[in-house]
Amino acid sequence: MDKKTTQVSVLFMLFSILFAVCLILANLLGTKQIALGPISVTGGLIIFPVSYIINDCVCEVWGYSKARLLIWTGFLMNFFFVAVCGICDAIPGAPWWDNDAGFHAIFGLAPRIALASFAAFLAGSFINAFVMSRMKVMSKGKRFSARAITSTVLGESADSLIFFPLAFYGVIPTAALPELMLWQVILKTAYEIVVLPLTIRVVKWVKRHEKEDVYDVDVNYSIFNL
Repeated sequence: MDKKTTQVSVLFMLFSILFAVCLILANLLGTKQIALGPISVTGGLIIFPVSYIINDCVCEVWGYSKARLLIWTGFLMNFFFVAVCGICDAIPGAPWWDNDAGFHAIFGLAPRIALASFAAFLAGSFINAFVMSRMKVMSKGKRFSARAITSTVLGESADSLIFFPLAFYGVIPTAALPELMLWQVILKTAYEIVVLPLTIRVVKWVKRHEKEDVYDVDVNYSIFNL
C-alpha cells in the first residue's frame, strides 16, 4: 500500500485539532446571546465560521477525502465532548456544590439542540467540501475566492435550514425563523470574506510547504467512504 495514502502530515493533524476545538468552543460560546447592533446572535458566531475556513483550506490542499476525514474526526470529538458533559451534568452535585444551575446552563446541552447541531454540522460541512472540490476541478484550480465564498454560502445555508427549525420550532415564533436563519448565513459569510486575504495566504503557504495541490478526479464523494 502506498505509504503516502495512509499517513497524514503534521499540518493536517494541527488543522484537525483546531477544527475540533472550534466545534467544541462553538457549543460552549453558543450558550451566550450577544448583540451586534440590533441583531441578536449566539456567541458561537465568533468561532464557528473558522471551521468552514479550515474545511476550505483542507479541501483545497489535500482534497475531498482528507476533508471527509476532517469532518468525521471533528464530529466524533464534538460528540464525545457533548456526551461527557451530559453525563457530568446528570450526576448529582456534592452537598456543598451550589452552582448546578450555572453548570447546566453551559454544559447541559438539551438533546434536541444537540441532535439539531450534529445533523446541521454534517450536512453543512459536507456540502461545503463537495462544492469546494467540484468547483476546483471545474475551474482548473482558479478563482479560489469565489469557490471559498460560494461553498460557505451553500454550506452555511444548509446548516441554518436544518438547525434552526429542528432546534427552535415551537420554541420561538415560526415567523421569526427565516430572518434568524438569513442573518446567520449573512454574518458567517461576511466573516469569511473579511478573513479571506489571510485564508489565501495560508492556503498558498501550506501548498508550498506540503507540496500538495490535490484535484478530486474520479473521487468517491460518499460521506461514509473512509
